[in-house]
Amino acid sequence: MHQVTRKIGDHGVIGNLRTCALIANDGTIDYFCWPSLDSPSVFSALLDSDKAGLFSLAPDWPDARRQQLYLPDTNILQTRWLAAEGVAEITDYMPLCDEQDKQPRIVRRVKMVHGEARFQLRCAPVHDYARATTQASMKAGLVHFSAAGQPALCLAGTQPLQLDGAAAVASFTLKSGEHAEFIFGSASDEHLAQLETDYCFQETLRFWRDWSAQSQYRGRWREMVNRSALVLKLLTSWQHGSIAAAATFGLPEEPGGERNWDYRASWIRDASFSVYALMRLGYVVEAKRFTRWVARCVENSHHDEEKLQVMYRLDSGTELYETELLNLAGYAGSRPVRIGNDAWRQTQLDIYGELMDAIYLANKYGEAISHRGWEHVTRMIDYVCEHWNQPDAGIWEMRGEPEHFLHSRLMCWVALDRALRLGMKRSLSMPYDRWDKVRAAIREDIWQHFWNDELGHFSATRHGRTLDASMLLMPLVRFVGATDPQWIATLDAIKEKLVSDGLVRRYNIDETPADGLQGDEGAFAACSFWYVECLARAGRVEEAHFEFEKLLNYANPLGLYAEEFDVRGYPLGNIPQALSHLALISAAFFLNRKLSGDVPLWQP
Repeated sequence: MHQVTRKIGDHGVIGNLRTCALIANDGTIDYFCWPSLDSPSVFSALLDSDKAGLFSLAPDWPDARRQQLYLPDTNILQTRWLAAEGVAEITDYMPLCDEQDKQPRIVRRVKMVHGEARFQLRCAPVHDYARATTQASMKAGLVHFSAAGQPALCLAGTQPLQLDGAAAVASFTLKSGEHAEFIFGSASDEHLAQLETDYCFQETLRFWRDWSAQSQYRGRWREMVNRSALVLKLLTSWQHGSIAAAATFGLPEEPGGERNWDYRASWIRDASFSVYALMRLGYVVEAKRFTRWVARCVENSHHDEEKLQVMYRLDSGTELYETELLNLAGYAGSRPVRIGNDAWRQTQLDIYGELMDAIYLANKYGEAISHRGWEHVTRMIDYVCEHWNQPDAGIWEMRGEPEHFLHSRLMCWVALDRALRLGMKRSLSMPYDRWDKVRAAIREDIWQHFWNDELGHFSATRHGRTLDASMLLMPLVRFVGATDPQWIATLDAIKEKLVSDGLVRRYNIDETPADGLQGDEGAFAACSFWYVECLARAGRVEEAHFEFEKLLNYANPLGLYAEEFDVRGYPLGNIPQALSHLALISAAFFLNRKLSGDVPLWQP
C-alpha cells in the first residue's frame, strides 16, 4: 500500500454551489475540479502524489499544532497553526458575491494572529485529471497556467510570486497583525487582478449565515444537523437544482482495493431522502428545485420509463460513461481511479419507489403536481405494474448477475402506495383498482417469498438466507410496523450479523455472489444512521441514543462524513457524502422527538 500524505478525514471542504475543493489540515488544497464539480480536476494530489497538482500554503512550523474549523454557520474554512513562535491562520472560501454564473475562484487569506512566521506557497495545477502538460508563465505579477485544450487559470497575490517550472511559488514573512492574500481562478476573471476581497468575504459570510438561519430545527445536536444541512447545500447546484452524491471521485471503500467510484452525479434514489430532510429543516426552496430537476430527468428519458436511470449528470444529462485514469496511482494505491459511473446503465427497480416517494412528499409539503407531471407518473406506475417481479442490480448497484432483491421489491410497493395516496389526495385520474391489486400482490410476494420461516427473519433475496442493511428501510417507508414482532426479529438478526459497535455493514460480501468485485469494504455511514432510527422507532430509545452519540464521534473534526467507516471508525470513500448527512438529519430528527417525549400522531 502506498504511503498516504493526507488522510481522507484530514480534510475540510469549501464551495460555491458550482464546485468544491478539499483542503487538508496542513493547508494544502489537494483536490479541486474546475469550473464545475463534474469537470476535470486541476488539483489531484489526493489521488496520487503532489506531482498530480496541489496548492500548498503554510508557515515553516513543522511541530505546530494544526486545527481546522468553520466560521460558525458557514462553509468558510479556517486552518490554524499554534506554535511556540505564535499563531497563524488561513481562511479559505469560494466567493458568493456576484451573479453565480461567474467562474469559480478560491480566496486564501493568511493572517498572523501573533508572533512571526515564514510562509511557503506552492501552486501547481495539472489540468485534465493530471493528464495534461500544464505550463506556467508570469504576466504583470500574475502567474498564468495553461494546457492544450484546457481552460486557462491564474494565481494572483499580495506577496511577490515567482516561477518554479510549471508552479508558482512564494516565500514571505508576516509579523503579528499582518495579512497576505491569494486568489486562484480563471485567467479571464477580473477579480484576480483587483485583489479586493473584503466585500466578497462579507457577502459570502452573509450568504451562508442567512441560509443557515432558515433552518427550523431546534432540537438536540443542532450543530451537527446544521453542518449536515450546510454540506447538502454545498453539494447543491444553484444552476440545476441537483444534489451531488459526494464532492469527490476515486476515494476508496477499501485502501488499496478496487472499489473506487465517481460520485459527482445525482442519484434518483437520493430524491426522497433529500426532499424529506430539507423540508423537515425548513428548506422548501431547495426541495422544490431538486424535485424540478428530477422532473427534467424524467423528460430526458424521452417518456420511456424503461429508460429512467438510476443516476443523472448534475445538469440532468443522461450519459456518464465510466473510464479509468491509468495515470493516477490512487489514494493509498487504490486502483483503478474511475471517472463516470456505469451504474447509469443498470436496471434498478427501486428507483421508482424513491422517485414516487419524493413526488409524494413534494406534493404534501410543497407544490401540487402538474397535469403533465401526473401523466408521467401514470405511465411510470403502469411500467412498475408490468416489471416489479423482475430481477435487477439492487440498491447497492451489484456488478454481478441480477437477482430478486427485497429492497427493490419493497420500493416497487412504495411506488404503488405513494401513487395511490397522491391520486386520492389530489382527486387525480388513475386506474385505481389495477394499481391497488398490484400493490397488494407485491406485499403478498414480500411476505411469502422474502420471509424465511426457518431463520425467523426477512431475507435480502427471494427464498434467500442472507441479510442486507437496506432492509432497515422497511419500517422507515412504512411497509411494516416498527414494533411488529417479525420486523423486530429481523432487526435483531441485522444487529447480530451486520452491526459491530454501532457500525453497520451493507451486507456480508462472502455471502453475496452478486457483489461481483474483489476485496472488502467498510461499514456504511447511512446504514448506521438508519439503524439508529430503527432502534428509536422500535422503542429502544436508550440504545438508539448511545449508538447515535458514538456515530457523532466518528465524524471528522469538522463534522463531515464520508461514505463509509474503517474498523477504527475513520472515514473511507468519497467525502463529504450526501446520503450520510441526509441519514444523520433523519435519525437526529426522530430520536430528538422521542427523547423529548413528543408523541407523533402516527408512526409505523
